[in-house]
Amino acid sequence: MWDPSRIKTTSDRNAKAVELRPRLGRGTAVTTVRLQEGFSCEVEEGKWRFTVGMSEKSGGIDNGPNPGVIGRGALGSCLALSYAMWAARLDVPIANLEVEVQADYDARGMYGVGDVPPGYERLRWIVTVGSDAPQDVVMRMLDEADSHCDFLHVFRHPQDVRREVRLLAPERR
Repeated sequence: MWDPSRIKTTSDRNAKAVELRPRLGRGTAVTTVRLQEGFSCEVEEGKWRFTVGMSEKSGGIDNGPNPGVIGRGALGSCLALSYAMWAARLDVPIANLEVEVQADYDARGMYGVGDVPPGYERLRWIVTVGSDAPQDVVMRMLDEADSHCDFLHVFRHPQDVRREVRLLAPERR
């Protein structure tokens, strides 16, 4: 189970640190993704390494969750962790919490069929919260967490996205 007092102490300390020294909160996260056999990828960052793959119906060998699962999981987990952090910071007791992310899509866009853009048409999440706190207190906490959730911001707002290309000569055997 999660420890609200530890989360509150750590979160408050980190908030104070970046308030006093904003450069402490700035950085660049680097994740490396390498194409692998079976229409899959190895994803690596720091000590973490996992496989993202495509299903057999998409031409893969189904050796890992697909990018959509990872993206929805990133959003849902970021929301759940934000709710836990803000519940701890605002002293809102949480007995249990679940976030279900739903995405409506039209696969024609991914395959270049018709005039359909790739990606999601609509994205929504359902939060189920068990708490003894009054509903208005829980709702204020959820709203506060939503307003500070990194991945929710990424999904809601355009980002400065740039591509850099490094072309390598093929190895000769």
